[in-house]
Amino acid sequence: MENPKIGYARVSTLDQNLDLQIAELKKNNCEKIYKEKISGKNDNRPQLKKMLDYIREGDTVVVTKLDRLARSTKDLLNIAEDIENKGADLEVLNINLDTGTPTGKLMLTMLAAIATFEREIMLERQREGIQAAKSQGKYKGRKPVTIERLLNVQELIKEGLSVNKATQEVDIAKGTYYKAIKEGRIGAVK
Repeated sequence: MENPKIGYARVSTLDQNLDLQIAELKKNNCEKIYKEKISGKNDNRPQLKKMLDYIREGDTVVVTKLDRLARSTKDLLNIAEDIENKGADLEVLNINLDTGTPTGKLMLTMLAAIATFEREIMLERQREGIQAAKSQGKYKGRKPVTIERLLNVQELIKEGLSVNKATQEVDIAKGTYYKAIKEGRIGAVK
C-alpha cells in the first residue's frame, strides 16, 4: 500500500478560490487536505501548523506549488526540515519534486540556493537604485504611518489587545509603533 498523502492548499486572500488546488490534490490521492485562506507572509498559519502536527513517519505532504507552502527560502527550508524530521516526504506537483528521492532532495536544496541568490541580486539592485535616486534628489522614502493609525493601535491596546495583536489589526509593524513613541509622534499607553 502507498504511504498516506496529506494535502495542503493555501490562497492569500479571502476572495481567492481554493478549488483548483483541492481538485489537483484529490487527483493525486491526498487522503486529508488542510485548507487555508491567509497570506504566506503571516507566520501564524493555523492549518499549516495542524498539518505539520498531524503528519507521521511515512506520510507525504503534497502541495500544488512551492509558493502555496512557503513565501521565502528560509520559510521553505524550515517547513521542509519539519517534514523531514517527522520522517515524511514533500511532493510539489507543478515541478515534479519529491523529497522521497535523492534527486528530489538535491532539487529542493538547489531551488532554495537559487531563490536566495535571486533575492540577494534583487536587493543589491534595489539598493543601487535607491542610492542613484537619492543622489538625484528623487528618493523620499516611505510615507510615514499616519497618526490616526498609530492612535488606532493605542485604542486597541487600551481595550486589552497586546501590542502585537493591535499592530497586526491596524496592519503596521510593531517596530513602527515603538519608533513613533520613541520619536515622540505619540505618547506611550498608560
